[in-house]
Amino acid sequence: MILVTGGAGFIGANFVLDWLGQSDEPVVNLDKLTYAGNPHNFASLAGDARHVFVQGDIGDAALVEGLLARHAPRAIVNFAAESHVDRSIHGPEDFIQTNVVGTFRLLEAARHYWSALPATQKEAFRFLHVSTDEVYGTLSPTDPAFTEETTVEPNSPYSASKAASDHLVRAWHHTYGLPVLTTNCSNNYGPLHFPEKLIPLVIINALAGKDLPIYGDGLQVRDWLYVKDHCSAIRRVLQAGRPGETYNIGGHNEKTNIGIVKTICALLDELRPRADGRPYESQITHVKDRPGHDRRYAIDAGKIERELGWRPAETFETGIRKTVQWYLDHPEWAAQVQSGAYREWVAKHYAG
Repeated sequence: MILVTGGAGFIGANFVLDWLGQSDEPVVNLDKLTYAGNPHNFASLAGDARHVFVQGDIGDAALVEGLLARHAPRAIVNFAAESHVDRSIHGPEDFIQTNVVGTFRLLEAARHYWSALPATQKEAFRFLHVSTDEVYGTLSPTDPAFTEETTVEPNSPYSASKAASDHLVRAWHHTYGLPVLTTNCSNNYGPLHFPEKLIPLVIINALAGKDLPIYGDGLQVRDWLYVKDHCSAIRRVLQAGRPGETYNIGGHNEKTNIGIVKTICALLDELRPRADGRPYESQITHVKDRPGHDRRYAIDAGKIERELGWRPAETFETGIRKTVQWYLDHPEWAAQVQSGAYREWVAKHYAG
């Protein structure tokens, strides 16, 4: 049994689905079901005894302690986080509460649980904390990519809160001996991505005939990682990573934002042409840049490749085609998320 936190969100849900697609080891899935947590993401697991879903907050110490005592997981994989830079700029307190205080309380519950385990189980236990490359700050066009030794210099409330959580995880290992693993990933994309983020927003807006908003000049650079490659990397780190170590996970795909948008437009021109015959690029519009917008992120994933033998299976070209096709094939998911209908379902289904 493993405990996954934040398993109703984009990356967490993909991880749970992939895990149960490859293993019979059960998952306890704890998620607060905030705006981006959607239980319909794992609707295909309905009735599957290997998947136990619990609505709750990682900051609820009594709840977490009860789950650990009841289910006795061999590992905790922590995806639970507030994760959108724009939202953190407008409302940073939620990010501090979830990403810092929540992680602290989860660590404390894990520490007390782990400390009481029999020796063999104690040795095998792992706490894997999923973080982001944004904790490292920004790069110039000529700077080398982020490594695990890069100085942490977060520039947004979101990345600062994640950096704080990373420091807590590290400290709980060095002070208490908790066997932790930390992963810092680049920008994820793929199925089930909430449409506030660039790639799903562009796909959905394009199909709806809306503007495709680009911050500033659109030349900000990110490294893009297909979500299922990220999930495979996490499984590998959980399996063979050295306790106390950090592993950067990247896709070897540095792309400008404007380049990403134009690639999506070209794919939609091919797969779902506009009725009027015009190219989707005609919907692109530039908007005022966000405050403190980091210019470039890039991940050096050499450590996980050397030590654990992991490499991404998808190129950006194969991954983005799969992603666009998924949204074309699942219009009901996008419509439901945008309408908020799933939130009404949550309120009814989990009332009380």
